[in-house]
Order: sequence, then C-alpha cells, then structure tokens
Amino acid sequence: MRWVGLALPADHEPLDDALGLVDLSLRDHGLALAAGVLREAGIVEAFGRHKIVGSGDLDLPAPDTARGTGAGFVNEPALVAVVEALRDRVPRAVSSSRFPVVYGGDCSSLLGTISGLGDSSHRPGLLFIDGHEDTMPLDVSEDGEAANAEIGLLLGLTGGLVTGPLTRTRQTLDPGALAMLGQRDEPWRRKFNVGSLRDRDVWLRSVDEVATDPANVAARAVEHVTRRADRWWLHVDLDVLDPLEFAAQGLPDVEDEPGGLTWRQLTDLLVSAVRGGGCAGWSLVIYDPEQDPEREDAQRIVRLVKDVASAMT
Repeated sequence: MRWVGLALPADHEPLDDALGLVDLSLRDHGLALAAGVLREAGIVEAFGRHKIVGSGDLDLPAPDTARGTGAGFVNEPALVAVVEALRDRVPRAVSSSRFPVVYGGDCSSLLGTISGLGDSSHRPGLLFIDGHEDTMPLDVSEDGEAANAEIGLLLGLTGGLVTGPLTRTRQTLDPGALAMLGQRDEPWRRKFNVGSLRDRDVWLRSVDEVATDPANVAARAVEHVTRRADRWWLHVDLDVLDPLEFAAQGLPDVEDEPGGLTWRQLTDLLVSAVRGGGCAGWSLVIYDPEQDPEREDAQRIVRLVKDVASAMT
C-alpha cells in the first residue's frame, strides 16, 4: 500500500497525505491492482500545483481465507491493519491542516477514516456518494465483505457482537452528520430485507434526484452535514456511475446495477461539494483495471481528480 504526501504552496490550504489502498478481499487481481494503475495513469500529478512531499509503504498481513473471529469479515487481519493505519494517519494529517486523500481499495477504508476523525478533536461528518447504502447486517452477510456493511457499522446499526479492534469503529458516525447521494440499490436491499436509511431520517437523495441538478444537491448536502459536524469527509465509490459510462466497476462475474450518474454529473457534484467548504479529506474507491484493458477508465478517473483538485482552495 503506497502512502504519497501532497502539499499545496503556502498561499493555499495544505493538501497532504494521499494513500493508495490495495483491495482487502482475497483477490490478487482486479481491484487489488487499482492503486498502482492509477498512479501509473497520473493520479498524483492530477493534483497539479500540489507538491509531493514524501512516500512510504504499509505492510499488510498475508491474505486470510477464513472469516475473522472479531467481526466475521474475510481477510480481517489485513482489514484491521488498514483501519488502524488510517485511524492514526488521517486525523494527524487533518490536525496538521493537511488534506488526506485515499484512493483505490473499497469502502471499508471508511471504518478507519471516520472512526479516526471521531477519536480526535473533530466531529466527523460524511458526504457519502455511492450506488449502494452499504448497511448489510453482519449476521446475514453472504460474502463477509466489509465494504457492504461499513455504514451500518459506523452508525451502530449492526455489529453489536463484534469483538477486537473493530469495536472502535462502531457507532462513531452521527446519522445527523451524514448525507448520502446517488443510491440505486433498492432491489438488492429488498433481497435481504434491508430497509433504507432514508426511513431513519438520514439525509439521502437517490441517483435520480441527484441527476436532476447535481451542483445544487451537493450544496444542500454540504449545508446539512456542516450543521452537525466541524469538518466532513468526502467519500466517492465509483459504482455511483452508470456502467455504460464506467465499465470497470464491481466484479466481472457480478452484474452491475443499471443506471447511475454520468461523468459530467459526478464532476459537477464533487466540484460543488468541495467549494462548499469544510471538507477534511477525500476517498475514491472501486476501480478494476482488469475490466479496463486500454486504461481509458483510469485516465477518466485522473481527469475527474484533476477537475475536483482545481476547485479546491
């Protein structure tokens, strides 16, 4: 896992500490290649005027095929290692007026970033842009993937029997400081009898609602989150995009949900969000290079990062 530090010139708010994540499933291909391919495509250089100040690696335990004893997740030792690293590094970066960026990997990285910010002096808010709500109860999870359940765990809706280090991630996010944008997973949730967070009064706008006016929806989402949070984290799962626009999402043997945002809509959404102020850091996840042999999607991700970075003040 690569750690790349970025910093703005003195006349700008510092941007620092970009962390490239490996995939935390048991795969040694696909999503696991994302961080390296995105670096090759120029994701670090996409930050433009932001100066690279250092790099480093994080050693992870060998993949573990068994369900973990703490939370029942696959590859749980590696997940714990990543969560603990982010719990340490992200709040330290934010406290130093830096802007951490996490790219590659999957949504389970939020277990480290949000709980880490909650442990610090910051009250974390979250602007969550994703095609799914990610609230799968741990006791009905078929695959043991943490990336299907991290929001439920952060809100304390599941994981009451979790033991070990991951207990510190549970119930660390105030539902009033959460805004969710772009979800379209109702048929999938219905299969498991999982309701929507909208029914729990979480501020949520579906993909169709976002698509009508992305910039305005983003501005209202930021207004909502900042009423309850000192700073907020921006999380983008690229499966919020229409698979016709971005084919390298998800798994090759799993059919993607139809619909989703266009690249233009996602760009407008993110530019408006970061211009709203208060953003403490950014995670950008879910890209499978093996479904992108010509690296066209990698270049499109880099363009997205460049557009959003240019809007940061």
